[in-house]
Amino acid sequence: MISLIGTYECKIDAKGRVMLPAALKKQLSPVLENGFVLKRSVFQPCLELYPIEEWNLLMQKVNKLNRFDRKNNDFVRRLTAGVKMIELDSSGRLLVAKDLIGYSGLAKEIVISSAVNILEIWDKDKYETAIDDAAGGFADLAEEVMGGKNDEIDGIS
Repeated sequence: MISLIGTYECKIDAKGRVMLPAALKKQLSPVLENGFVLKRSVFQPCLELYPIEEWNLLMQKVNKLNRFDRKNNDFVRRLTAGVKMIELDSSGRLLVAKDLIGYSGLAKEIVISSAVNILEIWDKDKYETAIDDAAGGFADLAEEVMGGKNDEIDGIS
């Protein structure tokens, strides 16, 4: 499992190409040659970039769902809508498909943000709005999600 760190401001050109920052490329070096999956985010107007190994772990969970249950079937369809396999080109750029650019509203200025084992790709203005909107309630959210619920011996502080 990969663990990514950082938030990077980048540019996307008119053809949908994004040059990965050197610091991010270095973190991804163990998985670069295997490729990535790019998909719509479930909860936010951004894209999620999965190293193929991480995508395969997610698909193992999804494959356990009963596809004869309508909700499961609808979930799988929506989860995989617009999914694209992508690789870095010879110049170290990712090519974002037009339909995914349209979904996420990516303009010239974008942000690539680590989300533990995947990357989120945001329009810069939408990213800043999402971070600002979440700032007020983050302390409460952190307490609810992480506070007092540690089953680990050493815990998280």
